[in-house]
Amino acid sequence: MNDQGRGSGAGWGAVGWGVGVLAVLVALPLAASRRLPGRLATHWEAGSGRPDGSMPLWAAALLPALIWGALAVVVMLTVRRAGGGGAMPGWAAAGLGFGGVTLLGGQAAVVRANLDRTDWHEAGSVTSWVVGTLVVAAAVGAAGLAAALRAPTDPRPAANGPALDIPAGQRVVWLARTSNSWLQGLAGVTGLVAIAVVVAALAGLTDLPFLLAAAPFALASVLVLGCSSVRARVSEQGLDVAFGPFGRPTRHWAAEDIESARAENRTPAQVGGWGYRLGGRGTTVMLRSGECLVIRSAKGKEFAVSVDDAERGAALLNSLGARVRRSPARRGRRQGGRGWD
Repeated sequence: MNDQGRGSGAGWGAVGWGVGVLAVLVALPLAASRRLPGRLATHWEAGSGRPDGSMPLWAAALLPALIWGALAVVVMLTVRRAGGGGAMPGWAAAGLGFGGVTLLGGQAAVVRANLDRTDWHEAGSVTSWVVGTLVVAAAVGAAGLAAALRAPTDPRPAANGPALDIPAGQRVVWLARTSNSWLQGLAGVTGLVAIAVVVAALAGLTDLPFLLAAAPFALASVLVLGCSSVRARVSEQGLDVAFGPFGRPTRHWAAEDIESARAENRTPAQVGGWGYRLGGRGTTVMLRSGECLVIRSAKGKEFAVSVDDAERGAALLNSLGARVRRSPARRGRRQGGRGWD
């Protein structure tokens, strides 16, 4: 399996998430300082929901940031000592996602409860905000775990060369994965902007509807992230191409529907840029310059994806397609006029 850029992309994503959360935790109370009392209510009595503890503004800004920094450092050092090779384990992704959202939601709740109050004793309740934050944090943690567990583990065939001789009855699989760290970084930046807008709106710092304000950045982040990594899989069923960290969406071509496959060098300039491109050469998923797996469907349309070891994948597809076309069941269906191409 080729996992080019996967480790570096996960590492930079974790760093970006850590720095972004840290910046928002510190900036949020400082940005609202003119509308906050000298001391902020930071603890509420269980049951009654009345504030019973406070901190100076500077401490309320720095304490969550210190907690987050310590959590992020411990997680990253543990991953490094465990020899993760740059890949992000599921527990680490879940922990960073849950912890970051919990602290961001808690900071937003504290600022909102103290906003436009003259004394911290007048702060509002945060019970509903805490419950909502924990629900969202759990969902984000689960999503991080699911994304980290999407790494493919199927074996590749041991054969080598431009053509593959597949013994009868043998099952073979070819896998390749490529990611683009720059696109992942762009998705991270736009995602952090969306989160910052939502947190600021929840804290009461803006009158704009937070969903409306954050929607363009969130949509851009999701679209770019979906085009920042790709996994190609060739098996007896044909070719499957999965996009993004969750392996969704996917495209599938049955082996009998692929007229031919080949390896071809392509550049972003030739296909019109990075990501999912449509042009004169058909559809190209361009994540890095160089070798691409190119298929031509029975309908004459071409699809290319930039992955390493494309020649092996193309050879396996061609062999599988030939084997399917030679199979007695297929010949019988074609003679029976069942519409096979």
